[in-house]
Amino acid sequence: MLFENVAVAGLAHVDAPHRITSAEFEDRLAPTYERLGIRPGILRDVAGIEARRWWDEGVQPSDAATLAARKVLDESGVSPDRIGVLVNTSVCRDFVEPSTACLVHGKLGLAPSCLNFDIGNACLAFLNAMEMVGSLLERGAIEYGLIVDGEGSRSIQQVTIERMLGADMDEASFRRQFATLTLGSGAVAMLMTRRDLAPDGAVFKGGVMRAATQHSGLCWGHNDHMETDTKALLFAGVSLAQQTWKGAEQLLGWQGAELDELVMHQVSAVHTATLCQTLGLDSRKALLTFPELGNVGPASVPITLSKAVEAGRITKGDRVALMGIGSGLNCAMFELVW
Repeated sequence: MLFENVAVAGLAHVDAPHRITSAEFEDRLAPTYERLGIRPGILRDVAGIEARRWWDEGVQPSDAATLAARKVLDESGVSPDRIGVLVNTSVCRDFVEPSTACLVHGKLGLAPSCLNFDIGNACLAFLNAMEMVGSLLERGAIEYGLIVDGEGSRSIQQVTIERMLGADMDEASFRRQFATLTLGSGAVAMLMTRRDLAPDGAVFKGGVMRAATQHSGLCWGHNDHMETDTKALLFAGVSLAQQTWKGAEQLLGWQGAELDELVMHQVSAVHTATLCQTLGLDSRKALLTFPELGNVGPASVPITLSKAVEAGRITKGDRVALMGIGSGLNCAMFELVW
């Protein structure tokens, strides 16, 4: 889907305060590593993840999302009463119900007329929300839309490590649950609006999405347990990305050499390198956030975008590719012109 009148008016991220190294995880898991004959260092040497972040004990997804939302509203100077829709996209939730969005809505004190709801689609939900909010803006239904995401890996990683230390943990189960150790925590918020209300904002051109839901069983998760067929998921995800890239070539005129910055959902070193190699992309155009943040789920793409802007990697007129793959499988590729 293409847009003509949609812009990004603000973007802000918040890093969780506690840096938890992969070495700390592996020190705790040393008895299991030794018993199963697994060599130490795979989180760093194979996944490429040196650390991830944790929130303080008791911080809820809505708390984290609210921090980022307040930051983007303060920085943009937009009054909260002008927000027409609030969408939360986090995998992590305070409750099964009510929605996390309604909790953030209340904490921000948004207007009663402001729509609020969650969108859930694994690691792709933030990009889904951008397209949905873009559609509302394009037809003039709202002036501003706020998308938020607050992820926390502390609880599931603590439970998983305890489970991995159990005497009944075998190598196959360990490898299926290993991806849980790559998760991270963080929060991000994006303010979208019409181009006439943000003439200096980044233009959201839209993009393409593709699905391969025959692979929906390759990665699944609950609040305290996640299992992944890492190898099969990588191959299926890259194959879907190839199909999505072809759609982006046709709709957006994408050529790798003409894109200035690649903002990708980042899972690991292997995933990022394989995707770039398969699509013929220059990995130097991608800011790598997974070494310090791990996989922050649907917050990964907007956090990486925010950090790239903060680092001065993106300047006026740059063509920025937003690329995400979510378990299910679904894939999205969108373009921003800064």
